[in-house]
Amino acid sequence: MRKRIVITGVGLTSPIGNSLSEHRVNLLEGKSGIKETDVRYMGMLPAGLCDFDEFKHQKKKARRRGTRAGSISIYCANEALIDANIDINSIDKSNIGVFIGSTEHGNVETEEEIYQLHQNNLDTNLWSIHHNPRTVANSPAGEVTLNLGITGPHFCVGSACAGGNMGLIQGVQQILLGEVEAAICGGISESAQTFGIFAAFNSQGALGSHEDPAKACRPLSTDRNGIAISEGGCLFYIETLESALKRGAKIYGEVTGYAYNSDATDFVLPNTERQIECMNKAMNRAAKTNDQIDIISLHATGTSAGDINEMNAVKSVFEGTNVSVNFTKGHIGHCMGAAGSLELAGNLLAFEDGLVHQGINCTQIDPECDFAGLVLGSPKEKNIETILNNSFGMLGINSTVIIEKYKE
Repeated sequence: MRKRIVITGVGLTSPIGNSLSEHRVNLLEGKSGIKETDVRYMGMLPAGLCDFDEFKHQKKKARRRGTRAGSISIYCANEALIDANIDINSIDKSNIGVFIGSTEHGNVETEEEIYQLHQNNLDTNLWSIHHNPRTVANSPAGEVTLNLGITGPHFCVGSACAGGNMGLIQGVQQILLGEVEAAICGGISESAQTFGIFAAFNSQGALGSHEDPAKACRPLSTDRNGIAISEGGCLFYIETLESALKRGAKIYGEVTGYAYNSDATDFVLPNTERQIECMNKAMNRAAKTNDQIDIISLHATGTSAGDINEMNAVKSVFEGTNVSVNFTKGHIGHCMGAAGSLELAGNLLAFEDGLVHQGINCTQIDPECDFAGLVLGSPKEKNIETILNNSFGMLGINSTVIIEKYKE
């Protein structure tokens, strides 16, 4: 990586906060954002919903025409620019790219259209004229460009639950290629607003449950029983170090390594060997050895196969090191396309406060997932200089991003 690329802005909404600082405080305090919500046709189920102002950066007319996924993207993009101290109208908008990872989008509106169709004798004349732009693959990123008047390239990265990492990686690559000078990139998800994904995970036997909804997602715990479905988004503003220094920007961290690959083995079940390869490739690109990684942020969904395979990969690569390992889905559930970027953001401030946030809801560690570096129960004090963030998805897509504390 000939150019040094840094994160100078973070905009997010999650089930535990609408800013990086709020998100971080609630992680350190061990709070869960999972609550019961009424899911169409299925009743009350645990889910992670976001409570942000959809109209802070978007007019009501645009929101009616757009999507829930778009509204999340627009909020996060604008907040990232504010955090980075960027006046969008004073810079060349053709030199900014928008690259957003996602699992799916437009499902909220499509499900509602189908529901209304059945309430009105299947009269297709009532079908929304906005259906096509709402469901095209580039919609969330495109809505951001319309909102901000950005004329640089935009696209969405369809990469399942690796989307948050993959959006960031695409932003980095586009800057390295010289296609853009800066990027708004990361991941978003609207999943908790649709019934279809709840029904699908339920049919797989992978929908998390507990009498206390805050404990519905219990990664690495012997009593885990599945995923808590959530929505959210986290977009980063990234630029070259030269650009950041020239304008005196605050630097959260430097992207020094990344990797992504494919299992090519199963639609759903993960492959430990490919995850090992992915982490090693990212460390090679960052020129780091396994004993130079300070935090590993796990994907850790709270499913048996997912947790065990990932921990086997971590043990294979990091056994005998002093690495600290945490996870976030106990706090916020599975934010699908936003998971990787929200989990990375949750660890970014560790460079400043010297704390590794804990994983919660692991009441009794699964022996197959036990590891000396796991941080459970309460935060751990530690000097942090390097974070490795794992994010994996269905159809066997794996991604790893390495962020380092900025040094001159």
